[in-house]
Amino acid sequence: MTNISATPMTFKAFVAVIGLTLSGLASAADNDVTLIIKDHRFEPAEVKVPANTRVRLVVHNQDQTAEEFESYSLNREKIIPGGAKAVIFIGPLKPGSYEFFGEFNEATAQGVVIAE
Repeated sequence: MTNISATPMTFKAFVAVIGLTLSGLASAADNDVTLIIKDHRFEPAEVKVPANTRVRLVVHNQDQTAEEFESYSLNREKIIPGGAKAVIFIGPLKPGSYEFFGEFNEATAQGVVIAE
């Protein structure tokens, strides 16, 4: 036997949870930054992000060969196979500049994250 009087409250709780989940997804998407590797270069070479905020960096390697995203100042390193995407979380960062480079093509694959 179902308790009908409990159903409206259960439904309200369910709607509240779904609303919180969706609002969390929307704010996470606001902090996504896409970085492309093409012709052994990062595009854009300068990425601006909000300071003091965690950012999801989506790196899409459009070259046929692998590249390694490397940054000493961000303390990150990740190999991205040719044609693949990778997600790298950075931050929260203090205001400033944070250099990164492609380990396999260091002469051309250079960039900087600017937190402001």
